[in-house]
Amino acid sequence: MLRERSPRYSPKVPEINVNDIELFYETAGDPRHPPLLLIAGLGVQLIDWPACFVDPLVEHGLYVISYDNRDIGLSTTFDGGQHDPFVVLDAMLSGEDPDVAYTLVEMADDAAGLLDALGIESAHVAGVSMGGMIAQTAAIRHPEKVRSLISIMSTTGAPDVGQPTAEAMEALLSAAPGTERSEIIACNVQNAKVWASPEHFDAVRLEQLFQDSWDRVGGPQAVNSGRQLCAIVASTPRDEALASLDIATLVVHGAEDTLVPETGGRRTAEMINGAVLLVIEGMGHDLVPAFVPEIVEAMTAVIDGA
Repeated sequence: MLRERSPRYSPKVPEINVNDIELFYETAGDPRHPPLLLIAGLGVQLIDWPACFVDPLVEHGLYVISYDNRDIGLSTTFDGGQHDPFVVLDAMLSGEDPDVAYTLVEMADDAAGLLDALGIESAHVAGVSMGGMIAQTAAIRHPEKVRSLISIMSTTGAPDVGQPTAEAMEALLSAAPGTERSEIIACNVQNAKVWASPEHFDAVRLEQLFQDSWDRVGGPQAVNSGRQLCAIVASTPRDEALASLDIATLVVHGAEDTLVPETGGRRTAEMINGAVLLVIEGMGHDLVPAFVPEIVEAMTAVIDGA
């Protein structure tokens, strides 16, 4: 069941109806230029895309589109559906249909539907973490919509690769010690440190980002993130389907990623014929300014080649 957004919060970006829900999106650059769709990760709003990442892509001559995934930010949120991934996993292991509000399939259809709603026949598609999973699924389900695929710090969904370390899993599932804004934000910052690039952790920047994310929607979205995590768990591995793709692909991964370890990126690149793999030493599960130029350079090379 869908939950109405609070009328207290005025939209700061356009909204558009896609698959019977509303998605909030933002664009940068000249709409006459080749489009690049950016798909955010688990529990992440579109404001998480840093200017140091978006600006050089626009300067390269791309029309950059970002949006809030369903159930996060200012897009339509949901009521119901399991938000405990272990309950979903137990159901799947028992051969039962998991009680989830949606899966990566619906989220990938949102990406394709957004392009349709914007009158864009096809686009280069880049996703980070869960966004990479959504981008992969979109390329599988809607190959005519995807000019090139960029999968960043993501994985194929296979259980033998890309699984969090014990510390990262504990941090991902941990709850804040209190319910106050400051307590929850402090907990988020501390958890992010577990999978951050070790030499580039910036607590001040992250605290500001978490504050902005809270203020944008008027509170936390922990349950929503739980439903998104359940969508990941309830989705089938993509290895075999990825092997059937014939598309220009870049896979980017950090060698220090503890949330989705490097094996997930390597498997993704192995499955897609001709995929370019970029493993960055010192990079964790985050987009920090130190590594952005190398990522953008690799992205634009693949996009131009496509």
